[in-house]
Amino acid sequence: MAPASTQPPSAWLPTSRKEVEARGWAQLDVILFSGDAYVDHPSFGTAVIGRILESIGLRVAIVPQPNWQDDLRDFKKLGAPRLFFGISGGCMDSMVNHYTARKRLRSNDAYTAGGQAGFRPDYAVSVYSRILRQIYPDTPIILGGIEASLRRLTHFDYWQNRLLPGILHESGANLLVYGMGEKSIREIALRLNAGETIGALTNVPQTAYIHQSGPLPEGLTLHSYEACLHDRMLFARNFKTIEEESNKMQAARILEPHAQGTIVVEPPYLPWSEAETDASFDLPYTRLPHPRYKDKPIPAYEMIRYSINIHRGCFGGCSFCTISAHQGKFVVSRSLASVLREASEITKMPGFAGYISDVGGPSANMYRLHGKDTGLCARCRRPSCLFPSVCRNLDTDPRPLLELYRAVRALPGIKKAFVGSGIRYDLLLDPAGGGRHGGFRSEIHHTYFEELCLYHTSGRLKVAPEHTEEGVLRLMRKPSFDQFLILKKAFDQINHKHQTRMQLIPYLISSHPGCRQQDMQKLSQKIRTLRIPVEQVQDFTPTPMTLSSVMYYTGVDPYTLKPVFTATDLKEKERQKEQFFWQKRTNM
Repeated sequence: MAPASTQPPSAWLPTSRKEVEARGWAQLDVILFSGDAYVDHPSFGTAVIGRILESIGLRVAIVPQPNWQDDLRDFKKLGAPRLFFGISGGCMDSMVNHYTARKRLRSNDAYTAGGQAGFRPDYAVSVYSRILRQIYPDTPIILGGIEASLRRLTHFDYWQNRLLPGILHESGANLLVYGMGEKSIREIALRLNAGETIGALTNVPQTAYIHQSGPLPEGLTLHSYEACLHDRMLFARNFKTIEEESNKMQAARILEPHAQGTIVVEPPYLPWSEAETDASFDLPYTRLPHPRYKDKPIPAYEMIRYSINIHRGCFGGCSFCTISAHQGKFVVSRSLASVLREASEITKMPGFAGYISDVGGPSANMYRLHGKDTGLCARCRRPSCLFPSVCRNLDTDPRPLLELYRAVRALPGIKKAFVGSGIRYDLLLDPAGGGRHGGFRSEIHHTYFEELCLYHTSGRLKVAPEHTEEGVLRLMRKPSFDQFLILKKAFDQINHKHQTRMQLIPYLISSHPGCRQQDMQKLSQKIRTLRIPVEQVQDFTPTPMTLSSVMYYTGVDPYTLKPVFTATDLKEKERQKEQFFWQKRTNM
């Protein structure tokens, strides 16, 4: 375990009445409730929102993992804030956090001190919100974070196996911030602080609210929640509209009728500038868990303690992934100077031994990539810039990332800077399959890959083919497995050239929509023939607001309305997953 920090408790945002009083504050402006332990690090959303609000002069406190099963003292101990309560379920949807793909209760929680389970409720956002609404009926409540963001409209809930309405309807909250919420929460706080009422905030970008009376604003009207309950095809059609609008630069307002009022979703902000992105990452984080946890490690923090996030957003739009649904498809990158400042700060952290665990992002090799003609991007409706093929308007030049890698590893005190995030190899490879550059788009793409392997892996490079069969890959919005084979050949050549013994570690998924038992058998055979270690595998779990979960529930592809086979029976899902473990079976 790393040595304890010598920083005083006042370096963190307060979490208790004693810490609030130590600052001489009679009342707080904002109180944030979170389903996670409090880690003051830019990878933890509650800390980011807290620091944003602090930066505009507000008095902010955080109540991490309040006890919802006793006399509710955690919800009462700090009183009512002057402006609003903010609620997040944490860095994961609480149901994904709690249950496996087979709906079995997990025995641990990576976002809790000591890894202990049981410190947050199911559907944490709604539970916290209803409690606060009961105790403080007149105080505004604002929802945020991934659980609220991906449940902002009618969504399929795998754990109840039914459609649920937008979370505003069941939570009693006033407003919801979706996506990366720094800009929205800043505007909300400034306007409330200036005297506006929460009911007047009906035009803040990247928010949702319930409209109950008066003329509706203009926008795209979805099929109602009640209509979707009776017709799954209407739910599928809704999803197509939502996904396309969520990934457009110039998006429309979305309206979803419900018997208790229409949910209005305001369009998102335009993609952030580099300066705006830097400003969020450059806030005065301690980068450490709050001292209240003492010697109890927080597993999720231990994984990212010495890591650096260099960009947000993902071009991929993979069907099963929530990243683009939450962060958007447009990549926003930090400046090299901001990344180097953070790397230098890491070298001063307690216990740092010279090794940065990850210089990456949602996909490690999207740093500073962008559309060549932003006018085309502004008119684009594609939810993915990489599927069915890499957009010809996308600049895939890896030189800015190479410059960043070289600058980071040249910093004093850094022995090695690993890239632990997975890479998108379709950004590197020649789409025509040409051999002029060993299968790569250009010599610089090959150089990037070679430097990545030699200087930034721990001997294990993670990539995500996800499957081997073309029909399944199309539904996943993933490239052909042939591209993985080209990458593996280049990887093997690098091993041979430099006399190294690095391993290529693929991520793989079973029982995704479109995947039958015979597809898994073919996957198993191909992976066995390639003699690739099977370690990073998972059984598909439908999560709110992903294309894959909509296919799972409706049995159709929302873009074509054609039927899609899906393994919904838990025994069938287990049989598919067993195909991953041929190594174990053959070694028995």
